[in-house]
Amino acid sequence: MELFKKTSSIDFLKIRYFVGVTSALLVLLTIWSLATRGLNFGIDFTGGTLVEVGYPEAVVLEDVRDALEKGGFPQAQAQHFGASTDVLIRLAPEPGKESAKLSENAMQALRAQNPAVEMRRVEFVGPQIGAELAEQGGLAMIYALIGIFIYIIVRFQWRFAPGAIIATAHDVVIILGVFSLFQYEFDLTVLAAILAVIGYSLNDTIVVYDRIRENFRRIRKASSYEIINIAINQTMSRTIMTGLTTLLVLVALYFFGGKTIHNFSLALILGILVGTYSSVYVASAIALALGVSKADLMVSKPEDDRSGAQP
Repeated sequence: MELFKKTSSIDFLKIRYFVGVTSALLVLLTIWSLATRGLNFGIDFTGGTLVEVGYPEAVVLEDVRDALEKGGFPQAQAQHFGASTDVLIRLAPEPGKESAKLSENAMQALRAQNPAVEMRRVEFVGPQIGAELAEQGGLAMIYALIGIFIYIIVRFQWRFAPGAIIATAHDVVIILGVFSLFQYEFDLTVLAAILAVIGYSLNDTIVVYDRIRENFRRIRKASSYEIINIAINQTMSRTIMTGLTTLLVLVALYFFGGKTIHNFSLALILGILVGTYSSVYVASAIALALGVSKADLMVSKPEDDRSGAQP
């Protein structure tokens, strides 16, 4: 028992009500922003024009983006396609302009910088495809949350499941709120990042839940409040190390990975920070509020069969 008392040095749950109110306010702010500003969907969802161009020698993407911006395409995306001499350009749709006209204007802007550039192909992505992608992405997140709910009930106990679901949904909502509030572009890479955050957040929550269950079975004289606090302290070093090492990679990607994965890295960074916080102050606090106790996690032992002991 002394070992557990030494381990539990920080009373994380002491400020759970303050943190809960803060989280609720952030969620309300997100709902307001989504309702009034919406998300700045990228070409993957809104539709647009894809232009593949070829250069006689390797080209720097920043030069391509500068040329397009000077030509009136500030939101155009450019990335290498197969080789450093091939570039794939995505142009957002403009009211009153056809896809063919947009591609012509883009080529004029590129040729003003390098006359040797040539067009390889042009494709138009309709908004219907983008709507289907948005719908399928939303369904993927809903199915993931349903799967998490069933998994937690089977592995732990029903009082743990709402906390895991609310914590995971909380992380997704906060990320959407940041992208809506600051109007960062939301494309398929960001959607992929959010799905990855769901897995990361759940994994962090499961680690804490596992330790809570273990402590309920090992510590006899302690309240649920104390046991959950001990579990959070015991897993904190693992949580910090995992989060920091992951953040080091993501920060490097954010600053040096290029514009193509900029928002992807940002969504993951937000997910790591918010996911770590929600595992402690959302998932664990909700489990405590629902009254999880030692009796819920103790393995029942079948009564001894004494029929053979009768004379």
